[in-house]
Amino acid sequence: MNITSYADLLNAARQQPEPQRLLFVFTQPELPEGYTETETQRFQAGKGGVLTPRMCTDKALDELSDFSALVEESRKTGQDWKIVFVAGLGGRGGVMPSTEDAQEHLKKMVYSIQNGAISSYLAFDRDGVLVQFS
Repeated sequence: MNITSYADLLNAARQQPEPQRLLFVFTQPELPEGYTETETQRFQAGKGGVLTPRMCTDKALDELSDFSALVEESRKTGQDWKIVFVAGLGGRGGVMPSTEDAQEHLKKMVYSIQNGAISSYLAFDRDGVLVQFS
């Protein structure tokens, strides 16, 4: 299935043979340590910077509806974010992974994002638009 939207992601997760838990890492762009004047100018123009994880969570599919509900729930935390990275965690033997099962995977996601290794995750902006990085 070609995933081009958040709704596609939820549909694809529901079609998996094992129950899925989705992992979310919400990030905010910032200037990197030791930034240059050029990096500052690019950042102020809405380009460049680093994506810093601000918060993360995991959700069972039955806890998710549309993207606007996810945004609204995140708003209640008081943490600002621009890009959310998403990954799926499949169950085994018909058993959904628990929140406890998800914690180590969330830590690995945060570490990967901090190190720029984002190719294995989907990313959406606050409007629910799928983001492609180059």
